[in-house]
Amino acid sequence: MSRIKIILFSLIVCIAMGVYVLCSFTFPERKMESPIKIAHPKIVNIVNFIRLDEPRDPEITKEVLFETVVNQVAIMRKYKLKGTFLLQYDALLDSGYQRLLKALPADSFEIGAWWEIPEPLAEDAGLKWRGKTSWDPYSSADFSTGYSPDERKKLADTYMRKFKEIFGYYPGSVGSWFIDAYTLSYLYKKYGIVASCNCKDQIGTDGYTLWGGYWNQAYYPSKKNAYMPAQDPKNQIPVPVFRMLGSDPIRQYDNGIGANRQGVVTLEPVYQFGGGDSAWVHWYFKQFIRGESLAFAYVQAGQENSFTWKRMGKGFNIQMPLIARLRDQRKIKVETLAETGKWFRKNFKVTPSTSVVASDDSDGSDLKTVWFDSRFYRMNLLWRNGTLRFRDIHLFNENMVSAYLYQKSTSGKYSFFTLPFVDGNRWSAKDKMAGLWFKTLINGKEILMKGSGNPQITSSIKGKLHISWPVEPVEDTLVMDISERQINIKMNGSHSINWFLDLSAAPSARLPFRRISSGAINSRFEGINYLIEAKSGLFTQPGGDVILRVLPENNSLVLDFSNSSE
Repeated sequence: MSRIKIILFSLIVCIAMGVYVLCSFTFPERKMESPIKIAHPKIVNIVNFIRLDEPRDPEITKEVLFETVVNQVAIMRKYKLKGTFLLQYDALLDSGYQRLLKALPADSFEIGAWWEIPEPLAEDAGLKWRGKTSWDPYSSADFSTGYSPDERKKLADTYMRKFKEIFGYYPGSVGSWFIDAYTLSYLYKKYGIVASCNCKDQIGTDGYTLWGGYWNQAYYPSKKNAYMPAQDPKNQIPVPVFRMLGSDPIRQYDNGIGANRQGVVTLEPVYQFGGGDSAWVHWYFKQFIRGESLAFAYVQAGQENSFTWKRMGKGFNIQMPLIARLRDQRKIKVETLAETGKWFRKNFKVTPSTSVVASDDSDGSDLKTVWFDSRFYRMNLLWRNGTLRFRDIHLFNENMVSAYLYQKSTSGKYSFFTLPFVDGNRWSAKDKMAGLWFKTLINGKEILMKGSGNPQITSSIKGKLHISWPVEPVEDTLVMDISERQINIKMNGSHSINWFLDLSAAPSARLPFRRISSGAINSRFEGINYLIEAKSGLFTQPGGDVILRVLPENNSLVLDFSNSSE
């Protein structure tokens, strides 16, 4: 064999042996996590807001408040988590907070404004301070709604001028428990803010009520009412308002029924049943990730420094590593509030339809729930003990003028509402749960509809939620298609089930219905007339404990909520 042939033969053998060794080697299997859908992201904002003083508790000193923020910064940096710090004006003036926040990397931390009004802001704006302490959460002086429009502009100009003097730019995000539409519009037009946030829905907590609004996620507010989603883009303030605190989608709503105020079941790390409980937090994020959310899912984590690190530290140490792990697994996106605001404006010209789904309960019960929101209405379904009811339906009307749009409040208590069709909290009593109940007629007897399995909740069409639920005593399926303007309900199967919906409420409930006809319900609430229409189906009044009955036509029921004015 020639020398060249020997070399070629040796080379072929080496290559063959290399291929054999390579193919025979077993690489460890890499477990791939399911990434979030870019078009339907699951977004977490960590938003902490900062006050200089806490006059309600003498043991919460300025040093305690500052140390709380230092610890929040430290744990967020430890896990490389983006976040937003919102400064109340008194904290904005403090050199310690200035040094702490200026040292943070701008690509990871956002500094914005918290819009409660302390004494220094009022005085620097040339206004007389009406509070009893330097920051008075029980006074009308605490919120922009307690000032005239001209005073609101002075407050805004004073804050923004000082913020830019300190940080060199205007803040992109301004948050508060609530901000009036006049102020929000002014901050957008003059200072270009890109995001805002307000309080979760609640009744009476801390002296104010927000009830019936866009549940969780975010919306474009009406120019006439910052709590009300706008329907027409020309009538909206182009600043998305994100709902804060991460309410328990099952349990927060019913909390406090029969009382004047609700308790709190939220992601806030200070609460033992909620954000401070490891089992609950892991349950919450399981629902957050797995539940169908349509356009996107959103939650705000974080805490105001008034609660102190001693009380919130445990919850932070539960939540921050979990959020970081879910981010690393590409199951969620962690952004600053301003980043999410810009993303929202880029992707949505009007308020999108979204949903929040909890397919199982935190304590192992059979409770399940679905929230759906659009620019026209919100609705909530609750499964309990195998039965189903609409627990809540509220309509939105951009022409409902807020009482605080131009008038200043003189009270420390505030109320914000939308237009109710079903209100399972305010129309309930401890011994009577209100709701629009699914029922059937079996052997001449009216009974609650019972399921024979779990509901399946999906979305194959943009902006629409599809629910199918097998029911007893036959193998038929209740099907709901929930869209931006309507809810469509029908029964699929070979059997002819006699089904309908009954609205019940406590005898003491103040109901808005003025006239109930077969095709429409004329209602009035807070001075606004509005209409609920049955495009298919009939409204009746059978009497007794039933306020109204909704009957299908040809096994179909279509309720329309897009005509929220008569």
